[in-house]
Amino acid sequence: MSSNPAATHPPIPIAKPLIGEEERAAVMDVLESGQLAQGPRVEAFEAAFAAYIGAPHAVAVNSGTAALIVALQAHGVGRGDEVITTPFSFIATATSIIACGATPVFVDVDPFDLNLDPSLIEDAITDATKAVLPVHLYGNPARLSDIREVCEDFELALIEDAAQAHGAVHAGQRIGGIGTACFSLYPTKNMTTGEGGIITTDDAGVAERCRIIRNHGQGERYLHTMFGLNWRMQDLNAAIGLVQLGHLEEWTLRRIANAARLSALLTHVETPRVREGDRHVFHQYTIRTNGGRDVLQAGLKDAGVGSAVHYPIPLHRQPIMQEMGFGEGTFPVAEAAAESVLSLPVHPSLSDDDVAYIAEAVNRLTS
Repeated sequence: MSSNPAATHPPIPIAKPLIGEEERAAVMDVLESGQLAQGPRVEAFEAAFAAYIGAPHAVAVNSGTAALIVALQAHGVGRGDEVITTPFSFIATATSIIACGATPVFVDVDPFDLNLDPSLIEDAITDATKAVLPVHLYGNPARLSDIREVCEDFELALIEDAAQAHGAVHAGQRIGGIGTACFSLYPTKNMTTGEGGIITTDDAGVAERCRIIRNHGQGERYLHTMFGLNWRMQDLNAAIGLVQLGHLEEWTLRRIANAARLSALLTHVETPRVREGDRHVFHQYTIRTNGGRDVLQAGLKDAGVGSAVHYPIPLHRQPIMQEMGFGEGTFPVAEAAAESVLSLPVHPSLSDDDVAYIAEAVNRLTS
C-alpha cells in the first residue's frame, strides 16, 4: 500500500554482525604470520576473555556446541549419566549432552523469564543425575544463585549454557566468573570469532581437562590420556575475537539502550522481564504476543522489519529427540512460550529512528 511507511524506510534485519577494517587487518596479520592453527592469538584471546568475564581460566574451542561437549566431558559426564536442563533452547543444549553418552532430563521453565525453573530441579534428580545445565536464554541470566544451591546440596556439577550471555550479570558477577560456563562466538552473537566457542571456569582441573579434550585427548604430543576430538580454535578466529572483545561493552550498552527504548514504546505486547540486580545483554529482544504471532510476523516482514521465533518447537517435541527416546514429558510453560515468543531487532547497528520504526510497526499491527 502506498501508505505503508516501509516504502521509505530501509529494511531492518533481525541481526547484523559488525565486521570492519580492524578484523580484516587482524586476519591478514595471521595469514602473513603463517601460524594458522591454534597458536599465540588463541592464547591471547583466552587471556583477554577470561579477564573480561572475571574468570581464572578460559579455553577456546571451534564452536559453542564444542564448548558444551568439552565442558560436560571435563566434568565427568558420560554414559549412563543424566543432565537436567531446559526444554526451551536451541537443540545443541540437549544434543551436547547426548554426544557425551548421557541423557537430557527436561524440567519446565520459569514463566517470568523462560529460563530453567530452580524450584522444579530437585524433583527431577535421580541417582543417575550428574549435572545441571541451565541456559541464560536471550542473554537474560537464569536464577543461578538458586540453581547453584540445589547443585551444592546434591553434589551435582553446574555447567552453564551462556551461548547468548556475553557480559550478562547475576548477583554482581558476570556470567562465567564462577563455576563453568560455555559461550558461543557464532556470527550473530553479541560478539563473534566468525565461528567458535569458549569455556570459562574457576577450576584449574576442569580447565586442564578441557585443554586436553579439545586436542584429541592429548596432554602432550602423541600421548592420549582422555577421549577427545579436534575441537581447537584457529588463530584466524581468535584474531577476530580479540578485536570484537574490545568493542563488546560498547555494543552491549547499545543493545541495552535499544531494548529499553523498545520496551518504553511498545504498547500491546509483553516486553522482556529482567530481575532486579541482573543485567540482560539482549542477544535477543523477545516479546510475547497474546495470539496472532504469525500475522504479526508477516506484517513485520511486509514492513521491512526482520523478526524470528526463538524457538518454535520445544526440545522435547523435536522429532529427533522423540526418535531417540528423549522427548517424553509435558512442559506447559515452555510449550506456551513456543507459541507466543517473537524476537525483534535490537542489535547495536540500529539507529534511534530504526527503533522507533520497529515499535511503530509492532504497535500498528497489534492494535
